[in-house]
Amino acid sequence: MASLDHILMNPTLPTIEPVIHVSGLVKRFRYWAERPDNLKSFLIEVMKGKAFRKKATEITVLDGVSFDVYPGDFIGIMGKNGAGKSTLMRLISGIYVPSEGKLEVRGQVAPLISLGAGFNPELSGHENIFLNASILGFGRKRTLASLQSIIDFSELGDRIHMPIKNYSSGMVVRLGFSIAAHLDAPILLLDEVLGVGDQGFAEKSMNKIFELHRSGRTIVLVTHSPDVVATHCNRCVVINAGKKVFDGPGAEGADVYRQLF
Repeated sequence: MASLDHILMNPTLPTIEPVIHVSGLVKRFRYWAERPDNLKSFLIEVMKGKAFRKKATEITVLDGVSFDVYPGDFIGIMGKNGAGKSTLMRLISGIYVPSEGKLEVRGQVAPLISLGAGFNPELSGHENIFLNASILGFGRKRTLASLQSIIDFSELGDRIHMPIKNYSSGMVVRLGFSIAAHLDAPILLLDEVLGVGDQGFAEKSMNKIFELHRSGRTIVLVTHSPDVVATHCNRCVVINAGKKVFDGPGAEGADVYRQLF
């Protein structure tokens, strides 16, 4: 696949559209410091005439972030805790709606951005494979074709028939990653959850991510590992206090991250 630099140096080549387009992205949240935490407290506040006097506090988590992701990119998203990385991933996956700006995703996305997201704790791991796959937009036939590969990679064995509520956090990660990695969505979003669980499975998962990228998948990875970004990512976006402070080659981005944090 031709690199973006090669395309820009050869204007006669067909234009490649980004699979993710982020422009001037802003995300704000509101919260109430003294909001009633149950119905009884709320009714008491209403009777006292105080329920609607308290003002909400608004915080800006992402402030004017812009970048493009092209087919076949392997992008590392870096920044310290609270910088806005996870919010960005939830916006790309459609969980959050932007407050301002433009966000376009062209292609099916397989996100692994929150521990247990898309799982029903009362259902077994086996049943949750079909539930999670359907949420990602895959039908039963496609899921059945990948079912055994998902189970084998997760290393859950007979525990695949246990309810998810009885799983450890590491087991949940095993299943979630196995589903995302084996359903062939062209865009894979990964947000730090591979840090949960044993080192052996984390290394196995990273090797699977590298394999998926070599096969042409687009990977967006939130990570605190500058070594992974420098070695494997062709791009790096560094976010600090909600703003993009770097967007460029992976090795350079890893150095920026080290210097900042």
